[in-house]
Amino acid sequence: MPMKIVVAIKQVPESGSPFRIDGSGRWIEEIDLNYTLNESDAYALEQALQLKEQHGGEVVALSAGPDRVQSVLRDALAKGADRAMHIRCGDGPDRDALGTARLLAAAIRPESPDLVLTGLQSDDVGHGQTGVLLAELLGMPHASLILQVEKSETGLNVKRELEEGWLQMIELPMPAVLTIQSGGNKLRYATLMGIKRAKTKEMRSIDAPELGVDTAAVAVLDHVSTIRKQKSGQILTGTPAQAAAALVEKLQFEARVL
Repeated sequence: MPMKIVVAIKQVPESGSPFRIDGSGRWIEEIDLNYTLNESDAYALEQALQLKEQHGGEVVALSAGPDRVQSVLRDALAKGADRAMHIRCGDGPDRDALGTARLLAAAIRPESPDLVLTGLQSDDVGHGQTGVLLAELLGMPHASLILQVEKSETGLNVKRELEEGWLQMIELPMPAVLTIQSGGNKLRYATLMGIKRAKTKEMRSIDAPELGVDTAAVAVLDHVSTIRKQKSGQILTGTPAQAAAALVEKLQFEARVL
């Protein structure tokens, strides 16, 4: 049976970009940044495309942010998504995970999807909350850390990654929200034909106020700072045997490398 799948994706700064704190001290200077698709969201998109190839249906890419996020939506269309929705809004410290989830939920509800996929967490702030909050707002069952998704006669069979390499197989009814872990599938590249087709596919833009939801931040980002690099050293005194014993003790109980 065909499935309608909505994939929420985020545009994040590339890790190699030059990061500088802006004048407010609450965010980073964006003018020199290069942007890309969030890694775990790329795996969420890949999972959606594979389910579509296996069962038919439609994949809708969804993203919230300024006009620049349309580039990652175009990339999703080039890889095989059928259409895209762009919630036009600001980006930065004044919108937290709950505000983002409220925007996404308001855009998703009219679609009545069978499945909603998000990445596990974003590469920039890394809260790992948006997918969980989205499931609560939509009133759908949810599972996180997903590596593999299979459709069954009664819903979904999913493989979750647990601690220390343990895996868990669970069953879920549909509709559902899943947050996808990186590495579960091999990512595809956009083909030249896919890039050409993406130009003719629908991309609908929605101004955030049109959705009529409260996006005021509950968790307020007060300031950001760079990591201070500190070097410290210790001189171990005593005889060579005493110094060696002290070194072994520190490596064992402080550094925990032995």
